[in-house]
Amino acid sequence: MRRLPHRLRAPRGLSAALLTVLAVVAALMTATPPAQADTTICETYGSTTIQGRYVVQNNRWGTSATQCVTATDTGFRLTRADGSVPTNGAPKSYPSVFNGCHYTNCSPGTALPARISSISGAPSSISYGYVSDAVYNASYDIWLDPTPRTDGVNRTEIMIWLNKVGPIQPIGSQVGTATVAGRSWQVWSGGNGTNDVLSFVAPSAISSWSFDVMDFVRETVARGMAGSDWYLTSVQAGFEPWQNGAGLAVNSFSSTINTGGTPGGPGEPGGPAACTVSYATNVWQDGFTANVTVRNEGSSAVDDWDLTFTLPSGQRVTHAWNASVAPSSGAVTASALSSNARIAPGGSQSFGFQGSYSGAFAQPAGFSLNGTACRTA
Repeated sequence: MRRLPHRLRAPRGLSAALLTVLAVVAALMTATPPAQADTTICETYGSTTIQGRYVVQNNRWGTSATQCVTATDTGFRLTRADGSVPTNGAPKSYPSVFNGCHYTNCSPGTALPARISSISGAPSSISYGYVSDAVYNASYDIWLDPTPRTDGVNRTEIMIWLNKVGPIQPIGSQVGTATVAGRSWQVWSGGNGTNDVLSFVAPSAISSWSFDVMDFVRETVARGMAGSDWYLTSVQAGFEPWQNGAGLAVNSFSSTINTGGTPGGPGEPGGPAACTVSYATNVWQDGFTANVTVRNEGSSAVDDWDLTFTLPSGQRVTHAWNASVAPSSGAVTASALSSNARIAPGGSQSFGFQGSYSGAFAQPAGFSLNGTACRTA
């Protein structure tokens, strides 16, 4: 709040009481305006933009009952989810946040659609908030098509079920298991009459995760359900509720599409990641600093790097330097600044941040550079 001049005096004949009123009015006029409230959407297909780069959509299509989502700075929460539908059929909606294009609604500045063969990595981070009094899945959707279409349903849908509550199952039938992006999954395959669906179901709930979308795209291509000359059109994170669902939340979401590089991440063509991350901390009661160094051990430069990792529960970033770190908790992405956007072969870049924590202090379990896992020093 701006201070009033300390020499403000009452003109001759002006009472002290009136002067007090004028001072209060002046203070109100110079006060910082209140922060804008979160945006609530109840329209059937209503949407809004967050972070200037992602779209939050209500996307209610399987019921006439009221549903509302409230978009936050980093994601959304399902604030109203009336009604229910049979659990042996389709869900009632897919409230979600996405990067890319969905029925002509494209997120600002998106790199999608992009040809699969041109994408070197698609790092993404997600943090979910779950409830127990509903029937739903937490589904991360990846859409593929032979053409760069932006105006409707694509040929193949990849669904990653990070959580499942209630007597529901994916489309089709289970065709086996697979290890993708370092995790084990049940694999289901089928179709809904409009598009093919390949689903990866986690054996237990995953609340936050950083991974490379392209790991699932390549698995789908390997199974013959897409081609490398197809296009990735959108990636979406949300929920499919069958019954209730109020309180479900995507706490944070990030998605980056890297094109023009070598698939497989930094290092040798098609090979494993060649990066090492050191994470040095200074911890005190309720607070800490972290100094992070990312070393490129490959034979080619890494440009416009993003380092993704998940902060343990109770930790929050309050300030960062030499990188942009967002969101402040959960699955976060540290993005290079223009001054340190390139990591030369054999070179490194460093950044740091200060944070707060509650409970026992712990370090992140792992790190991914441009979507590919790094070693930790």
